[in-house]
Amino acid sequence: MSERLFASYWLETPLDPAAAAAAMAGEQSTGTFVAVPGETPEIHERHAARVEHIRPLAAVDAPPLPGARGGSATERPRYNRAEVELSWPIENLGPSLTTLMATIAGNLFELSQLSGLRLRDIRLPPAFAAAYPGPQFGVAGTRRLAGVEEDRPLIGTIIKPSVGLSPAATAALVRELCEAGIDFIKDDELQADGPHCPFDARVEAVMAVINEHAERTGKKVMFAFNVTGELDAMLRHHDTVLAHGGTCIMVSLLACGPVGFVALRRHAALPIHAHRNGWGYLSRHPALGFDYVAWQKLWRLAGADHMHVNGMVNKFSEDDASVIRSAKACLSPMFAPPARGYEVMPVFSSGQWAGTAFPTFAALGSIDLIFAAGGGIVAHPDGPRAGVASIRQAWAAAQAGERLEDAARTYPELARAVAAFG
Repeated sequence: MSERLFASYWLETPLDPAAAAAAMAGEQSTGTFVAVPGETPEIHERHAARVEHIRPLAAVDAPPLPGARGGSATERPRYNRAEVELSWPIENLGPSLTTLMATIAGNLFELSQLSGLRLRDIRLPPAFAAAYPGPQFGVAGTRRLAGVEEDRPLIGTIIKPSVGLSPAATAALVRELCEAGIDFIKDDELQADGPHCPFDARVEAVMAVINEHAERTGKKVMFAFNVTGELDAMLRHHDTVLAHGGTCIMVSLLACGPVGFVALRRHAALPIHAHRNGWGYLSRHPALGFDYVAWQKLWRLAGADHMHVNGMVNKFSEDDASVIRSAKACLSPMFAPPARGYEVMPVFSSGQWAGTAFPTFAALGSIDLIFAAGGGIVAHPDGPRAGVASIRQAWAAAQAGERLEDAARTYPELARAVAAFG
């Protein structure tokens, strides 16, 4: 029997969920809105998507999204909800990431039989692991390059202000952050190759500082330079970072797309820090789009080494439980042995400061992460050095089982962070 790939969905429909699931399976494989002569029994048997299971959920009286049609013509319809799993033979698409995306998340979101649809998870056969190399560095390689192999997270920050700094001003801030004991720094996603801070000039200025610091102290800070752009520019910018001794590049996933990302991964000799800016338009409505658990697997397959998961008590709309599900998904294997698991480093950011280390560790139970605090470091009232110290103190205390309130009585930098941000 052919290998199959599986996708699970939450759906809402004015129809019987079984009828809606059948419409989904037909739309995304051999069928369309009307029977066609070419869909022979042999083709259907070999290539049709299959409804694997349906679990009914409670119905509701009103749909969250417009455009659904169906149900009773004489009565106000009830909107039935269900969890559905579909499967496809790998023979339909081969191990192709682009065709996979069209298969599991193509026209489905527009079907009039549905008043809500959300892709929850995917399971891929080993053929995809053979076709895509996945993350090149992941958790262990990132730790090695950043020089943080001891029992703690990577402490990181973001260049702030996000835009407006010249290459020289950026390098001056990087010097201050290196002296503060930072492990990881990244460009903001808004800063790529603008005329006020050209990419090549920024790399040259920043890496001169990082290389000098490494020669003097033995510690080479990892800087994720934002290479997002046209494909030829991304490849060229990667090579510029590599030539200057850099150890990381950053890409905005939704801007470059899967084709650009896969091409960059196949070219790259550096870890790829994958930024999810724009994720909200795929996820914010609970009845439409993707769960991160499904979405992040596509980019791990493509070769991301780090993936943003938001942060605890963040400045955005996502709740803490969703953030932790996302982070745990990044650290969970995608494929069973003997294939590699494609685990990647989750990146916590967005309103993070020393105090959020405690709920992060308590909920995640792991220190394999990048803890990126922008304002939580550079806006510490006693400066970036105290900001970095406060976060290291917080993580040490959290790992030791202490409470924030007790730790703040021990560490002055942490106490100042609590007064400023808590």
